[in-house]
Amino acid sequence: MKYTYLAVLLVVLFTSCSEYQKVLKDSDVKKKYDMAEKLYNEGDYKRAIRLFEQIVPQYVGKPQGERLIYFYANSYYQTGDYYLAAYQFERFSKSYPRSDKAEEAAFLGAKSQYLTSPRYSLDQTETDKAISKVQVFINTHPESEYMDEANEMAADLRAKKEKKAFEIAKQYNRISDYHASIKSFELFFKEFPGSVYKEDALYYDYLAKYNLAVNSIYSKREERIGQAKEAYTKLISEFSDTEYKNKAERMNADLDTELQEFKELLEKYEIQ
Repeated sequence: MKYTYLAVLLVVLFTSCSEYQKVLKDSDVKKKYDMAEKLYNEGDYKRAIRLFEQIVPQYVGKPQGERLIYFYANSYYQTGDYYLAAYQFERFSKSYPRSDKAEEAAFLGAKSQYLTSPRYSLDQTETDKAISKVQVFINTHPESEYMDEANEMAADLRAKKEKKAFEIAKQYNRISDYHASIKSFELFFKEFPGSVYKEDALYYDYLAKYNLAVNSIYSKREERIGQAKEAYTKLISEFSDTEYKNKAERMNADLDTELQEFKELLEKYEIQ
């Protein structure tokens, strides 16, 4: 019985594949359309895509085109090819802005772009594209049933950009490029004023300014010590119980010593 079942299954599969290959090579567009839709409805998206690729150009501008291009885009989405899904959903949205599927297609296009966004440590070009796409959806469909998920995606993308900016500024500090670290943190605070990394960012900004000050040439030392002490004050005023408090206080004491020694040296040379 078991072997009979397997034999029947193999015959069905062979017949199905044979029929599919025959239609794939056939010039009859209607046959391709019917089989593509059948495969799509069965969830056989990969094979459906091969047929859609052949016939979609034939249906652009025709009544069936709206349905077909949506299936085509969604097939890419269902198979995890999010780059092509994003492209095809955008194509659908531009071609059929009044479609009953317009809102869903706009959302899935934005979500496809969102799913192309890499982890924060990699280049964030696709993340920038995703932020733009998701924000356009939020702005144009404020009452959408997909709004909660769209807002979650937008927050996730912004968090990724925030993490990237913080780590870049911190990395400059780690390699002793204090000028670049200070500049990067300045931009970070402007772009992400309420960041979850603010306490850490204030400390590492202070650390960069501290290291720059104590290693400065004579003519810039006093100014840079003052800038470092301002960074210390900002850290303590915003996070009085910061986990960096002991380190920060020791560094501030060092700055006081450095400043005192600088002033004494300055007075010595003035007297001479």
